[in-house]
Amino acid sequence: MKGLIYQLKSVRQDKFCIMSFLLPIIVAMALNFIGSIDLSSLGGYHFGVVAGEVAPATEEWLMRYGEVKAYPTQEELIAAVNDPSTNLIGVEMAGNGIQTIISGDELTMWRQTANTLPALYAQRELAAPVDVQILDRPDVLAGYQYLFVAMTLIVAMFMGCTFNAMNIISEKEEGVALINEVLPMTSRQYVIQKIFIGFIFSCLSAVIATAFCFRLPPAAAAVMLALIVLSAFVSALVGLFIGRLADGMMVGVVYIKIVMIVFMAVPLLKYLVTAGNKVISYICYLIPSSATFEGIMDLANGGMATASQDIAILAVHCLVWFLLYLPLAKLQK
Repeated sequence: MKGLIYQLKSVRQDKFCIMSFLLPIIVAMALNFIGSIDLSSLGGYHFGVVAGEVAPATEEWLMRYGEVKAYPTQEELIAAVNDPSTNLIGVEMAGNGIQTIISGDELTMWRQTANTLPALYAQRELAAPVDVQILDRPDVLAGYQYLFVAMTLIVAMFMGCTFNAMNIISEKEEGVALINEVLPMTSRQYVIQKIFIGFIFSCLSAVIATAFCFRLPPAAAAVMLALIVLSAFVSALVGLFIGRLADGMMVGVVYIKIVMIVFMAVPLLKYLVTAGNKVISYICYLIPSSATFEGIMDLANGGMATASQDIAILAVHCLVWFLLYLPLAKLQK
């Protein structure tokens, strides 16, 4: 128990570990805030007209498709259209029809709309009797938001790697490792002492981040908790390996960055690129974060079809990494 208290005091003085603990929580709070903002208005159409030069019936017709803003002069309308921060489409009368004004730097969708609008206006009377059914526009950002959430939770779950690696490397540089070699402490006690802090703080960070990002039913929450616990345990074991192999602080930081890049890149590539390739998908399971990512995305989409498989894969990782580290712990003793 005294050893665990000492580890807590050591971590409290390590700003790198504190930042690793708080960063996923801050990002989760930001993602939760962004998710509560209605961005649907950014995808609407905006039309600009010169006040008094467009018939009221035409303005009313344009309002069916987007927001209409009147400008006092032609110069102000053109300046607004040329503003690179807007996708404004200028509209002016051309005989019995209309013509549009664009700057050319708009997105493709807005340019296509500007090219189609005069023909659509010319056929407005023919299209009037047609029944129009307006469907709800899907939230394009929702899928990407889930990706960001999953990546944030992976960082939180696997941050125990940072805790344990930095702790062991610091003890090496400060000479505490030499004292540990002569203390009456078994290899099992040493492993538990080193795993415990990173494991607990990793679980705590992931649970808090999950609370900000998801509102899960009890069954899904239990599955998420299992993913968090197993992922945090694997992370803590990986941190022990890094601390064992790294000779100095800078080398340890490089190893941690490489591990985090692999833990984040492999599941993302598996999700985006190799979804249809079963062989590569199975190979990706060699990285424990792949199963974690798959489970998180499944829960985010309201399902639990792969939950048992992902939990089983993480449990195997925990066992294998633990059995691999025990010989190293005995050698260190």
